[in-house]
Amino acid sequence: MQGVKKNFRYFFLGLLVLACFFVWYAVYAESGQELRVVFLDVGQGDVIFIETPNGNQVLIDGGPNKAVLRELSKMMPFYDHSIDMVIESHPDSDHINGIVDVLRRYDVDYIMESGIKSDNAAFAEIEKIVAEKNIRKVLARRGTRVVLGNGAILDVLFPDRDPTGMDTNDASIIAKLQYGNKSFLFTGDSPQKMEKYLVSLEGNPPAGGLDSDVLKVGHHGSKTSSSEIFLGYVSPEYAGISVGKDNRYTPPHQEVLDRLKNFSINILRTDEIGTIKIKTDGENILFAN
Repeated sequence: MQGVKKNFRYFFLGLLVLACFFVWYAVYAESGQELRVVFLDVGQGDVIFIETPNGNQVLIDGGPNKAVLRELSKMMPFYDHSIDMVIESHPDSDHINGIVDVLRRYDVDYIMESGIKSDNAAFAEIEKIVAEKNIRKVLARRGTRVVLGNGAILDVLFPDRDPTGMDTNDASIIAKLQYGNKSFLFTGDSPQKMEKYLVSLEGNPPAGGLDSDVLKVGHHGSKTSSSEIFLGYVSPEYAGISVGKDNRYTPPHQEVLDRLKNFSINILRTDEIGTIKIKTDGENILFAN
Protein backbone atom coordinates (compact mmCIF):
# COMPACT_ATOMS: atom_id res chain seq x y z
CA MET A 1 0.00 0.00 0.00
CA GLN A 2 2.86 2.39 0.86
CA GLY A 3 4.42 1.66 -2.51
CA VAL A 4 1.16 2.44 -4.30
CA LYS A 5 0.85 5.77 -2.45
CA LYS A 6 4.46 6.62 -3.24
CA ASN A 7 4.01 5.79 -6.91
CA PHE A 8 0.82 7.84 -7.01
CA ARG A 9 2.68 10.85 -5.61
CA TYR A 10 5.31 10.50 -8.32
CA PHE A 11 2.59 10.14 -10.94
CA PHE A 12 0.79 13.25 -9.66
CA LEU A 13 4.07 15.19 -9.57
CA GLY A 14 4.75 14.13 -13.15
CA LEU A 15 1.36 15.45 -14.24
CA LEU A 16 2.10 18.79 -12.60
CA VAL A 17 5.47 19.02 -14.33
CA LEU A 18 3.85 18.15 -17.66
CA ALA A 19 1.11 20.76 -17.13
CA CYS A 20 3.73 23.40 -16.32
CA PHE A 21 5.63 22.45 -19.47
CA PHE A 22 2.58 22.98 -21.67
CA VAL A 23 1.75 26.31 -20.01
CA TRP A 24 5.27 27.67 -20.51
CA TYR A 25 5.39 26.22 -24.02
CA ALA A 26 2.23 28.17 -24.80
CA VAL A 27 3.79 31.33 -23.36
CA TYR A 28 6.93 30.80 -25.43
CA ALA A 29 4.89 30.12 -28.56
CA GLU A 30 3.09 33.41 -28.10
CA SER A 31 6.35 35.35 -27.97
CA GLY A 32 8.31 36.56 -30.99
CA GLN A 33 9.00 39.68 -32.99
CA GLU A 34 5.70 39.91 -34.86
CA LEU A 35 2.81 42.26 -34.23
CA ARG A 36 -0.71 40.93 -34.74
CA VAL A 37 -3.71 42.93 -35.96
CA VAL A 38 -6.90 40.89 -36.19
CA PHE A 39 -10.28 41.97 -37.56
CA LEU A 40 -12.62 39.72 -35.58
CA ASP A 41 -15.65 38.26 -37.31
CA VAL A 42 -18.51 39.34 -35.04
CA GLY A 43 -21.18 39.99 -37.65
CA GLN A 44 -22.33 43.53 -38.35
CA GLY A 45 -19.94 45.43 -36.10
CA ASP A 46 -16.32 46.32 -35.44
CA VAL A 47 -13.78 44.57 -33.24
CA ILE A 48 -10.03 44.81 -33.82
CA PHE A 49 -7.55 42.95 -31.64
CA ILE A 50 -3.93 44.10 -31.49
CA GLU A 51 -1.07 42.23 -29.82
CA THR A 52 2.47 43.58 -29.82
CA PRO A 53 5.62 41.39 -29.78
CA ASN A 54 6.04 41.96 -26.03
CA GLY A 55 2.49 40.76 -25.33
CA ASN A 56 0.67 44.06 -24.82
CA GLN A 57 -2.91 43.85 -26.05
CA VAL A 58 -5.31 46.51 -27.32
CA LEU A 59 -8.95 46.01 -28.30
CA ILE A 60 -10.60 48.57 -30.56
CA ASP A 61 -14.39 48.37 -30.12
CA GLY A 62 -16.43 45.38 -29.01
CA GLY A 63 -18.97 44.68 -31.72
CA PRO A 64 -22.75 44.35 -31.31
CA ASN A 65 -22.97 41.52 -28.76
CA LYS A 66 -21.21 38.74 -26.82
CA ALA A 67 -19.70 37.30 -30.00
CA VAL A 68 -16.55 39.24 -29.10
CA LEU A 69 -15.93 36.87 -26.17
CA ARG A 70 -16.10 33.83 -28.42
CA GLU A 71 -13.66 35.34 -30.91
CA LEU A 72 -11.28 36.68 -28.27
CA SER A 73 -11.00 33.20 -26.76
CA LYS A 74 -9.57 32.07 -30.10
CA MET A 75 -6.96 34.83 -30.11
CA MET A 76 -5.82 34.77 -26.48
CA PRO A 77 -4.34 31.83 -24.52
CA PHE A 78 -6.58 30.26 -21.88
CA TYR A 79 -4.50 31.64 -19.01
CA ASP A 80 -4.70 35.25 -20.19
CA HIS A 81 -7.50 37.19 -18.48
CA SER A 82 -6.27 40.74 -19.03
CA ILE A 83 -6.28 43.36 -21.77
CA ASP A 84 -4.07 46.43 -21.50
CA MET A 85 -6.32 48.92 -23.26
CA VAL A 86 -9.81 49.01 -24.75
CA ILE A 87 -10.52 51.79 -27.24
CA GLU A 88 -14.11 52.89 -27.76
CA SER A 89 -13.97 54.49 -31.21
CA HIS A 90 -17.46 55.97 -30.75
CA PRO A 91 -20.53 54.95 -28.74
CA ASP A 92 -22.76 53.34 -31.39
CA SER A 93 -24.24 49.97 -30.43
CA ASP A 94 -22.48 47.95 -33.15
CA HIS A 95 -19.16 49.14 -31.72
CA ILE A 96 -19.67 49.18 -27.94
CA ASN A 97 -22.32 46.64 -26.90
CA GLY A 98 -19.69 43.92 -26.68
CA ILE A 99 -17.35 46.14 -24.65
CA VAL A 100 -19.70 45.64 -21.70
CA ASP A 101 -19.02 41.89 -21.77
CA VAL A 102 -15.28 42.41 -22.27
CA LEU A 103 -15.03 44.67 -19.23
CA ARG A 104 -16.95 42.16 -17.14
CA ARG A 105 -14.86 39.16 -18.26
CA TYR A 106 -11.35 40.65 -18.48
CA ASP A 107 -9.13 42.80 -16.29
CA VAL A 108 -8.65 46.00 -18.31
CA ASP A 109 -6.07 48.61 -17.33
CA TYR A 110 -7.15 51.52 -19.54
CA ILE A 111 -10.12 52.58 -21.63
CA MET A 112 -9.74 55.27 -24.28
CA GLU A 113 -12.72 57.27 -25.50
CA SER A 114 -13.31 60.43 -27.50
CA GLY A 115 -15.41 62.16 -24.86
CA ILE A 116 -18.62 62.05 -26.89
CA LYS A 117 -21.65 61.02 -24.82
CA SER A 118 -24.54 58.76 -25.77
CA ASP A 119 -27.92 57.68 -24.41
CA ASN A 120 -27.06 54.13 -25.51
CA ALA A 121 -27.71 51.75 -22.60
CA ALA A 122 -24.36 50.05 -23.24
CA PHE A 123 -22.58 53.39 -22.87
CA ALA A 124 -24.09 53.90 -19.42
CA GLU A 125 -23.16 50.37 -18.39
CA ILE A 126 -19.58 50.84 -19.58
CA GLU A 127 -19.26 54.01 -17.50
CA LYS A 128 -20.61 52.13 -14.49
CA ILE A 129 -18.19 49.20 -14.85
CA VAL A 130 -15.24 51.53 -15.45
CA ALA A 131 -16.00 53.30 -12.16
CA GLU A 132 -16.58 50.05 -10.22
CA LYS A 133 -13.38 48.41 -11.44
CA ASN A 134 -11.27 51.59 -11.28
CA ILE A 135 -10.28 51.31 -14.92
CA ARG A 136 -8.20 54.32 -15.91
CA LYS A 137 -9.68 56.58 -18.59
CA VAL A 138 -7.70 58.11 -21.43
CA LEU A 139 -9.24 60.96 -23.41
CA ALA A 140 -8.32 60.60 -27.06
CA ARG A 141 -6.93 63.79 -28.55
CA ARG A 142 -4.78 64.46 -31.57
CA GLY A 143 -1.17 64.13 -30.44
CA THR A 144 -1.91 61.43 -27.85
CA ARG A 145 0.67 58.67 -28.22
CA VAL A 146 0.40 55.20 -26.70
CA VAL A 147 3.78 53.46 -26.50
CA LEU A 148 3.00 49.76 -26.72
CA GLY A 149 6.57 48.49 -26.50
CA ASN A 150 9.06 46.80 -28.83
CA GLY A 151 8.77 49.78 -31.17
CA ALA A 152 4.98 49.61 -31.59
CA ILE A 153 3.31 53.01 -31.28
CA LEU A 154 -0.35 54.06 -31.54
CA ASP A 155 -0.93 57.72 -32.43
CA VAL A 156 -4.32 59.44 -32.16
CA LEU A 157 -4.98 61.62 -35.22
CA PHE A 158 -8.54 62.67 -34.34
CA PRO A 159 -10.46 64.13 -32.45
CA ASP A 160 -8.45 67.32 -32.28
CA ARG A 161 -10.99 68.99 -29.94
CA ASP A 162 -13.81 68.36 -27.49
CA PRO A 163 -16.37 66.53 -29.68
CA THR A 164 -19.38 67.51 -27.56
CA GLY A 165 -22.30 68.26 -29.87
CA MET A 166 -20.85 66.34 -32.80
CA ASP A 167 -22.54 63.35 -34.43
CA THR A 168 -21.13 60.13 -32.96
CA ASN A 169 -19.72 59.00 -36.31
CA ASP A 170 -18.06 62.39 -36.85
CA ALA A 171 -16.41 62.05 -33.44
CA SER A 172 -14.90 58.62 -34.19
CA ILE A 173 -11.37 58.13 -32.92
CA ILE A 174 -8.94 57.85 -35.83
CA ALA A 175 -5.62 56.29 -34.88
CA LYS A 176 -2.51 55.03 -36.62
CA LEU A 177 -0.50 52.04 -35.44
CA GLN A 178 3.16 51.98 -36.47
CA TYR A 179 5.53 49.02 -36.13
CA GLY A 180 8.82 49.24 -37.96
CA ASN A 181 8.11 50.24 -41.54
CA LYS A 182 4.53 48.98 -41.50
CA SER A 183 1.43 50.83 -40.34
CA PHE A 184 -2.32 50.43 -39.86
CA LEU A 185 -4.98 53.16 -39.93
CA PHE A 186 -8.17 52.71 -37.87
CA THR A 187 -11.07 55.00 -38.70
CA GLY A 188 -14.17 53.92 -36.78
CA ASP A 189 -17.23 55.16 -38.69
CA SER A 190 -15.68 58.46 -39.80
CA PRO A 191 -17.59 59.93 -42.76
CA GLN A 192 -16.06 61.58 -45.83
CA LYS A 193 -16.20 65.10 -44.42
CA MET A 194 -14.01 64.03 -41.49
CA GLU A 195 -11.66 62.14 -43.81
CA LYS A 196 -11.18 65.31 -45.85
CA TYR A 197 -10.68 67.36 -42.70
CA LEU A 198 -8.02 64.93 -41.55
CA VAL A 199 -6.25 65.28 -44.90
CA SER A 200 -6.16 69.06 -44.35
CA LEU A 201 -4.69 68.59 -40.86
CA GLU A 202 -1.71 66.58 -42.00
CA GLY A 203 0.03 69.62 -43.52
CA ASN A 204 3.00 69.66 -45.84
CA PRO A 205 3.98 67.23 -47.32
CA PRO A 206 0.27 66.66 -47.93
CA ALA A 207 -1.14 64.08 -45.54
CA GLY A 208 2.17 62.25 -45.28
CA GLY A 209 1.13 61.01 -41.84
CA LEU A 210 -1.87 59.18 -43.31
CA ASP A 211 0.14 56.85 -45.53
CA SER A 212 -0.55 53.32 -44.23
CA ASP A 213 -0.18 49.74 -45.38
CA VAL A 214 -3.54 48.57 -44.02
CA LEU A 215 -6.72 50.65 -43.77
CA LYS A 216 -9.71 49.78 -41.62
CA VAL A 217 -12.41 50.92 -44.03
CA GLY A 218 -14.75 53.44 -42.41
CA HIS A 219 -18.37 52.62 -41.55
CA HIS A 220 -18.23 48.98 -42.72
CA GLY A 221 -17.79 50.01 -46.34
CA SER A 222 -20.70 52.43 -46.43
CA LYS A 223 -20.74 55.00 -49.25
CA THR A 224 -20.64 57.75 -46.61
CA SER A 225 -16.92 56.94 -46.08
CA SER A 226 -13.80 56.13 -48.11
CA SER A 227 -13.57 59.24 -50.27
CA GLU A 228 -11.18 59.21 -53.21
CA ILE A 229 -8.96 61.92 -51.73
CA PHE A 230 -8.65 60.00 -48.48
CA LEU A 231 -7.84 56.70 -50.20
CA GLY A 232 -5.28 58.49 -52.33
CA TYR A 233 -3.42 59.91 -49.34
CA VAL A 234 -3.64 56.74 -47.23
CA SER A 235 -2.60 54.63 -50.24
CA PRO A 236 -3.00 51.27 -48.47
CA GLU A 237 -2.03 47.91 -49.88
CA TYR A 238 -4.88 46.24 -48.00
CA ALA A 239 -8.33 47.38 -46.88
CA GLY A 240 -10.13 45.50 -44.11
CA ILE A 241 -13.94 45.68 -44.03
CA SER A 242 -15.81 44.46 -40.94
CA VAL A 243 -19.29 43.56 -42.09
CA GLY A 244 -21.92 40.88 -41.39
CA LYS A 245 -23.32 38.47 -43.93
CA ASP A 246 -26.71 39.48 -45.36
CA ASN A 247 -26.83 42.53 -43.08
CA ARG A 248 -29.89 44.77 -43.37
CA TYR A 249 -27.74 47.89 -43.82
CA THR A 250 -26.36 46.51 -47.14
CA PRO A 251 -22.71 47.68 -46.91
CA PRO A 252 -20.16 47.41 -48.33
CA HIS A 253 -21.59 49.52 -51.14
CA GLN A 254 -20.49 48.75 -54.67
CA GLU A 255 -19.22 52.28 -55.29
CA VAL A 256 -16.85 51.93 -52.33
CA LEU A 257 -15.61 48.57 -53.60
CA ASP A 258 -15.09 50.15 -57.02
CA ARG A 259 -13.09 53.00 -55.49
CA LEU A 260 -10.86 50.55 -53.63
CA LYS A 261 -10.31 48.54 -56.82
CA ASN A 262 -9.49 51.71 -58.79
CA PHE A 263 -6.66 52.34 -56.32
CA SER A 264 -5.50 48.69 -56.68
CA ILE A 265 -6.20 48.04 -52.98
CA ASN A 266 -6.64 44.42 -51.93
CA ILE A 267 -10.02 44.00 -50.21
CA LEU A 268 -10.44 41.78 -47.15
CA ARG A 269 -13.99 41.25 -45.88
CA THR A 270 -15.08 39.44 -42.73
CA ASP A 271 -18.36 38.40 -44.37
CA GLU A 272 -16.39 36.53 -47.03
CA ILE A 273 -13.31 35.17 -45.30
CA GLY A 274 -14.25 35.39 -41.62
CA THR A 275 -11.73 36.68 -39.10
CA ILE A 276 -8.87 38.53 -40.84
CA LYS A 277 -5.54 37.72 -39.19
CA ILE A 278 -2.66 39.99 -40.14
CA LYS A 279 0.83 39.97 -38.71
CA THR A 280 3.97 41.92 -39.46
CA ASP A 281 7.61 41.81 -38.50
CA GLY A 282 7.88 45.51 -39.31
CA GLU A 283 9.04 44.87 -42.86
CA ASN A 284 6.43 42.54 -44.32
CA ILE A 285 2.66 42.12 -44.12
CA LEU A 286 1.80 38.47 -43.56
CA PHE A 287 -1.44 36.57 -43.09
CA ALA A 288 -1.94 33.92 -40.43
CA ASN A 289 -4.16 30.88 -40.75
